[in-house]
Formats: sequence, structure tokens, C-alpha cells
Amino acid sequence: MKVMDISDLKEEAKIFCEFMKKENHSSLIGVTDGKAVGTYVEHRFQDYISSKYEIEIGSSAKGIDLPGAEIETDIKVTSIVQPQSSCPFKNARQKIFGLGYNILVFVYDKKDTANSCTLDFKYCTFIDKSRTADYTITKRLREMVDDGANKEDIIGFLVDKNVPGDDIVYSDLADEILCNKPEQGYLTISNALQWRLQYARVIALDNTVNGVLNYEWQ
Repeated sequence: MKVMDISDLKEEAKIFCEFMKKENHSSLIGVTDGKAVGTYVEHRFQDYISSKYEIEIGSSAKGIDLPGAEIETDIKVTSIVQPQSSCPFKNARQKIFGLGYNILVFVYDKKDTANSCTLDFKYCTFIDKSRTADYTITKRLREMVDDGANKEDIIGFLVDKNVPGDDIVYSDLADEILCNKPEQGYLTISNALQWRLQYARVIALDNTVNGVLNYEWQ
């Protein structure tokens, strides 16, 4: 059995959406709990890729759904009615330099009748770990570095934005930012360290940014 790589994951996610759209998910008829639907889709996808590839499936103890060194991807499933996904951050550094793992997001539109349930997948988005920082923060920090900002400027910005941390955290972050300009991120991250994916922004990129891939179905 072939060991799965990232290119396999992206392609299989698209294929998975296409056959799931055609199926009657009768066990979900009347289910309104988004978490239950999400768990169903995640498990179906894990079963699907496990049947074709050698891949490590994660557990809550390991933190992400597909923790293998070659994949390092967390799966998120969300309804188009309120398309956002969230998960807790570990620290403020992730707001600037990313989560440390990739994200695969399935966005569905659920339609029920008396004896059928369809999951009409609208988007399937893959965000490389290099792109999982906060959009607004990284955009401004990149501009500041390019404009020749110094350490005090960077610390002042982090304080103004209420980035979680103390003087030591700010000092260390400023040093790292000046030595290693952050990549442009595409998540929205609150100061409560919860992230959301703004789908409109990702879709508007039209697959022109390396590390952000979006499949869309009409």
C-alpha cells in the first residue's frame, strides 16, 4: 500500500467530496448538530484514505487528525450556512508564524427530505502550515519589516494589537520577526487564540497563492 503524501491528500479530498455529494447519508436525516455532521464526515474521509494509503490517523491525544510527518494536517468540516472553523492556539507565536500544521477544510450544504440527506460540498480548501498565521497581523508586520522598522516599532505594534504575551514574549517575538519575516497568513485569529478561516478571502485568491488551494463546486 502506498504511503500517502500531500499531493495525494489534496487530490483524494477532491475525489471524496465528489462521491460524497452523490450519496444518501440517511443516518444524518434530521441531524442539526454541526459537530455530529463534522465528526461523520471526518471519519468517512479517514476511512476512505486509510483504505487506499498507508497513513497515520490521529487521536485527541495527538492533537491533529493526520499527524504523520509527511502529512501533518488537521481536518475541519463546516456548514456553508455559517462557514467558520476554530480551534485553540497554544501561544501567541502561532498568530504570527502559523499553527505548525496544515489545515484541510470541507464546507458543505446539508439538505434533508423525509428519507434522504445530501451533503453538497461547496468548497474544499487546503492551507499549508506556512499560511496559517493571522492575515491582518502578518500583512502589517511584513510591511513594517520592509519599511525598516526596528525592534521597538515591532513591540509597539504587538502591544497595540493586544497580542497575548508579556515583555519577554514581545521581545523574543520582535527579534524573531526581524530575523525571519513572517509569511503572509490567511486565517483570522482572535486574541482568545481561536482561529477562523475567511472563505471569501481564500476563494478570491483564485489559487494564485502558493500554499492555499481551493476547490469550488457550483
